[in-house]
Order: sequence, then structure tokens, then C-alpha cells
Amino acid sequence: MSMLWVRTAVAVALVAGLGIRGAGAAYAQATDEMGVEGMAVEQAVFGTTPDGRQVDVFTLTNGKGLRARIITLGGAVLSLEAPDRDGKVADIVLGFEDVAGYLSEANPYFGALIGRVANRIAKGRFTLDGTEYVLPTNDGPNQLHGGPVGFDKAVWAAEPVEEPGAVGVKLTHVSEDGDQGYPGTVTCTVVYRLTEAGALTLDYAATADKATPVNLTHHSYFNLAGHDAGPILDHVAQIAASRYTPVDETLIPIGELAPVAGTPFDFTQPKPIGRDIARDDVQLARGGGYDHNFVLDREGAEDGELAFAARVVDPKSGRQIEVYTTEPGMQLYTGNFLDGTITGKGGAVYEHRSAFCLETQHFPDAPNQPTFPSIILRPGETYTHRTEYRLGAAE
Repeated sequence: MSMLWVRTAVAVALVAGLGIRGAGAAYAQATDEMGVEGMAVEQAVFGTTPDGRQVDVFTLTNGKGLRARIITLGGAVLSLEAPDRDGKVADIVLGFEDVAGYLSEANPYFGALIGRVANRIAKGRFTLDGTEYVLPTNDGPNQLHGGPVGFDKAVWAAEPVEEPGAVGVKLTHVSEDGDQGYPGTVTCTVVYRLTEAGALTLDYAATADKATPVNLTHHSYFNLAGHDAGPILDHVAQIAASRYTPVDETLIPIGELAPVAGTPFDFTQPKPIGRDIARDDVQLARGGGYDHNFVLDREGAEDGELAFAARVVDPKSGRQIEVYTTEPGMQLYTGNFLDGTITGKGGAVYEHRSAFCLETQHFPDAPNQPTFPSIILRPGETYTHRTEYRLGAAE
């Protein structure tokens, strides 16, 4: 079958009138029953927000066992299905079945696009060109992931993408001047592509009409054994970073780029995520595990070029993910705040440390850290960022 874009009438019919809950399950049933061969991008209704906004779901299929579902609410990856070494397929990202789950206070940014500024800004304040900006805080004294109503809460405009060797969806969001306390209107696009070669790629772009900080990322919670498979402490990780940014008691970087050598943060050689996570270490105690930005080595790569960032393998299934990015940093988060109180897809209960996140980014609190790479976007400039999650199976 050639690449196609289909507004799936049967899926729309199934979800129509079902309200917020149940729509995602009905959609999954409809698409599973239809079956798809070859590369395809399909669009259907996923649900409706309480204020009446329609949320669509785009299903990307690469014809070789990979399938990604992306919803326009928060640009979130709803599911990512990948085969193991024996060809058995599992959904490897945590998430919810319906719009209500993604809008709930319990949602820890499952699969979402994060902006206008990813990670934390100390005390919700920064000064730019002599003006202090005060932001709403949502993580103790700090702002996290763009504030209480960040890009993860927006319903993005969307259109399908069809290219040689890839299918995808282009998402667009306009963040108005003053949104969550930030100056300037920012127009942002993110293009998800699922490639024939087996990668989920993200291309970000943004422009602004006033100087403003911009730092975008993606927040999928991965479990390579399956989203409902429990703790990921036996997953083997390697991170191409010889330094990281230590944090204070509220997880704000202290400004130091510290060596990982001799610490639990040394992933320069592959090791199980759980090997050192319980060590007596002040940084691990502050994060409740790994919740830290790694300074990527980017050996041999110029600014704007892709460089290897990380590899994680599930030894049981053989599924692996490799991360390549243009960004200088990557946050490793090990699901420390998952505590068994969230019920996700298929009734799965998401336990403590049952997923990991690999959030490619500029460094946290960059507007307040003059030694960190700048995240200030000015009129006439274009913010760009590319990250590739390359999926496969190890022997």
C-alpha cells in the first residue's frame, strides 16, 4: 500500500457520542480491526475537552512493525508500539486512554511536548534586557515545564506529513505575549516523523516577536518491556556525558558542571539503571533517584548537528532505543514520583520507577545561569532542535 492519509470514518463513528472517557479505547479497537499495511498516516477523533475543543489522534505506521499514535492535546505520544527480538510487539510508553487522563492533575506530562521553557526556572523569576519577569510557579518555589498551563495543555493545530521514507504529523501552537508570564508571542511547530528505517524523530522550530526564553523538549515515559511491565531498574543505559549539572534541594542547578567519574551518575559505560540508584549520595537523595541534566559530550559534532546522546536496552526483550540530538543536554528521569496511584492504559497501574525519560534540552534554569548556553530567542531568529529516537532490538 502506498503512503496515505485517511480520516477514518469507522473510527470517527465509534468515538462519536462516547464523551471523553472511552473514546481512546474505541479508536484503538477500530484501527486494530482495520489493519494497515505499508507506511501510513491516519487521522481520527480521540475525544473532546470540557470546553468543547476536539482532540484528534494521528496514527503513524512504518510498515515494519512500528506504530506511533500522537494526539493533538499536548502533542503527546499516546502509544509507541515496537517489536522485540522475536517480533513480539508491545506499547513502550506510559499514558492514558482518554482526554480526561491527559487533562488530570495526576498526569506527569506523559508523552507531551514541553514549553515554553522545559525543566525548572528558579523561584519562577528571570531578568531579560533589564526587565524582571515573574512566572506562576507549579513545582514548590519554582516553575516547571512552562508553568501550570504549558504547551502540554494546548490543543495543537495539526496536519499530516507524507515524505519518501517517512510519515508524520506537523503540529503548530501559538503562545501569546504574556502566556504563563513570558514576554512575546511565540509561534512553534513540531514535526513528528516515523521513518521506514525505524526512528521516531522530532523537528522543533520557533520564532518570537520579542526576546524570550525558549527551550522545548519531549517527555515520553519509556518502558522497553512494555508500558505495563513494572520497574525499569534492570534496563541497561549508556549516556554520552562525562559531566552533569548538580542541583540544590529544589532541583535547581547550582551552576557547576561536575564530572560523573566516580559517582552514581557515570553512565559512560553501559550499566543497569538500578545499579547505583540506591547509593548514599546527596544528589540522588535530592532527586529521589535520577532527575538530573547530563552535559552531552557531542564528540565530533558541530553546533546544530546530530550527536549520539544515549542508548537504553531491555535485556529481557532485547528492545533498545538510541537517542541522537542537536541539544547540549539531556535530562534522565527515572519515574521517581510514580507511586502506584496512576492508572493508565488498559488499567495498568504505574509503579515506582516503572519508566524512564530522556528529555533532550538546553540546561535547566538557563535564564538565571550566565555560564550555561543561552536559551534567549530574539526577533528575526529561529529556534531549531532535532531529536531522533532510533528503535530496534538487540541480540
